[in-house]
Amino acid sequence: MKTQVVVDKKSRKIICTSFTNGKRHDFRLFKESKVRVLPNIEIKTDTGYQGIEKIHANSELPKKRSKKKHLSKEDKRSNRDIASERVSNEHAIGFVKRFRIISEKYRNRRSRFSLRFNLIAGICNYELSF
Repeated sequence: MKTQVVVDKKSRKIICTSFTNGKRHDFRLFKESKVRVLPNIEIKTDTGYQGIEKIHANSELPKKRSKKKHLSKEDKRSNRDIASERVSNEHAIGFVKRFRIISEKYRNRRSRFSLRFNLIAGICNYELSF
């Protein structure tokens, strides 16, 4: 099971989720989920979303180093800045992982995975509202 979570940076609440069975690349799941993002909203992603700049111009992802060419200090600094802004996303994902639905193998009916995950996301959002 592959899960994609869209998190609001300020409130750290889970806005949108999408799921797929089996192994699927992050960017492919993003395209197939058809999540609509306004052009003025800035997207901060990890390196699994390479190619998102073609779809959404206002997006940032870290630079990857190649085997022969290492990153410059400036690139490393920009990667660190992007990672520090993505911390709230990782905290929201960690909050969901406490319920063990995505941290361990899911052994129940696949048809109910999305329902249960969305219920857990609702619980997390409710906890963050206080």
